[in-house]
Amino acid sequence: MPDGAALRVGTLNLASGRGPGGRVLSPAGLAAAVAELDVDVLALQEVDGGQHRSGGTDQAAVVAGALGAADWRAAATLHGTPSPFRGTWTAAEPALRGPGGAVDGPVYGVALVSRRPVHEWAVLGLGAGRARLPLRAPDPATGRVRTWWVPDEPRIAVAACLDGLTVVGTHLSFSPPTAVRQLRRLRRWAAALPGPVVVAGDLNLPGGVPARLLRATRLVSGPSFPAHGPRIQLDHLLALGPVPARDPAVRALRVGDHRALTVALGA
Repeated sequence: MPDGAALRVGTLNLASGRGPGGRVLSPAGLAAAVAELDVDVLALQEVDGGQHRSGGTDQAAVVAGALGAADWRAAATLHGTPSPFRGTWTAAEPALRGPGGAVDGPVYGVALVSRRPVHEWAVLGLGAGRARLPLRAPDPATGRVRTWWVPDEPRIAVAACLDGLTVVGTHLSFSPPTAVRQLRRLRRWAAALPGPVVVAGDLNLPGGVPARLLRATRLVSGPSFPAHGPRIQLDHLLALGPVPARDPAVRALRVGDHRALTVALGA
């Protein structure tokens, strides 16, 4: 970074604040779980705000507070609660909410939190695909496990322009063809942002694929999903432009169903 100080960047799929056992953590439990990450900028995916299932917690604000991040922005991808049932949610228009902003809940989406001063924020809607994801889960009416077909939800990207670096956080579609289209759109958008740019998030594309599509440098390599025994890397930290990097890490936390990725940038 321009002042010579290293900046540590990370990404974490929060899974609505669920712990390893599948139960949603309390705000205090969530704060304790993410406080283990000593990062300056953290991209978050699957973030709840005002959701009944997570106790109405503003999870972006809780994580920011736990990390001592003075600035943050949350971007809802949908209003309501994600589910395979029709009518439980509607797509949200791309917009940013930060410190002091009330949750127009229930909402669900992504967030980006920063300890370092942010000079400018930006947001980009990436749309949704038509694919449906098969999910085996109990039927609330009968208790029997069945296959649900979960519709794709809208996706979004949030950019924080810092001194000498822009960090973009996002969560792409579970449908690979849609994720590829979204990643290419994100690349065109990032080209107009102050560089270099680091893309952070659950990209739902494996291994080296996102780096090749973005023509980017892969800053962290290692399986990240599922958290309890990772077999595939779906979470990524990618550099567009020259960025000195060291100390890459993949870490299991007490929250989320993916492992967290972190890397130190600069000196």
